[in-house]
Amino acid sequence: MKRLLTLFIARNKEYYRDKSSLVWSFIMPPLIIGVVALAFGAGGQPLFKVGVLSGQTAEALFQPGLVHTVAINDADYGQTRVAHHQLDMLVSESHYWVNPTSQKGEVLEALLKKPLLRQEVTGRAVRYVDWVVPGILGMNLMFSALWGIGYVIVRYRKNGVLKRLQATPTRPIEFLGAQIASRMMIMLMVSSIVYISCDVFLDFLMLGSYWDLLVVAFVGNLSMLALGLVVAARVTSEEFANGLLNFISFPLLMVSEVWFSLDGAPAWLSQLSNLSPLTHMVKAARAIMVDGASLVQVADHLLILLGISAVLLALSTKLFRWQP
Repeated sequence: MKRLLTLFIARNKEYYRDKSSLVWSFIMPPLIIGVVALAFGAGGQPLFKVGVLSGQTAEALFQPGLVHTVAINDADYGQTRVAHHQLDMLVSESHYWVNPTSQKGEVLEALLKKPLLRQEVTGRAVRYVDWVVPGILGMNLMFSALWGIGYVIVRYRKNGVLKRLQATPTRPIEFLGAQIASRMMIMLMVSSIVYISCDVFLDFLMLGSYWDLLVVAFVGNLSMLALGLVVAARVTSEEFANGLLNFISFPLLMVSEVWFSLDGAPAWLSQLSNLSPLTHMVKAARAIMVDGASLVQVADHLLILLGISAVLLALSTKLFRWQP
């Protein structure tokens, strides 16, 4: 009995001394619940989703509380979303656009309080699996990058591998460059295999170029690897690194439109989302796969990812230490 009690106390001490367990158990769940509650806790969601072009309001067209409105700045973009059933209707001051194959769009037409000119747009409905696949691929790249390079370098430092490398002519930038190149090759190969395997079973939508998608995966990967290098620059504890990576990765998952759209979310959450490299990688990949966008059309996301990568790589090179 004494030995059992000793082991029981030892295991408890091991638990509360493990920073990653503490972070995950007591900080992350309330944090995630709080973010979700703030973003989507405004009561029940309306049945219909209507895009509203600048200068128009939905209150004059529908009964209050009937529709969920999404501000749209680009009419072509809004019509594309209607064509793919991502919006039930798009309205402007004088027109409305509806997909004739959308049942919700048909109901909304009957509920319009003000006569507008009708315009039809047609297109294939985007299933949830079509919409979510780019997010899942991006999530897989993020986890592979953060743990594949950040956690491994911390383990190298703890096991003394970096100390031995320091005795060689190898410079930090050469070591970090080799880690990035190796991980990049592995991740792109694994992601390609995952993509092909899932496509065989799910037959998800792919309207754009595979080469464009590969470029987005490369640039997005680079930003994630750079983030992993910053985490690993000086950390010496595997447990602390694991907790820190969890602390970074799960909020990124929540605000980066991996599993659900942030249409209608508070403005502060949308602004926070734009700071996440995962957001730009997922949005660029989704635009190529679902909307058939070209690299030029997603250039803004790529430039932001390259900017984030440059800043994080410079920071990781500056902070990197071979030994604690």
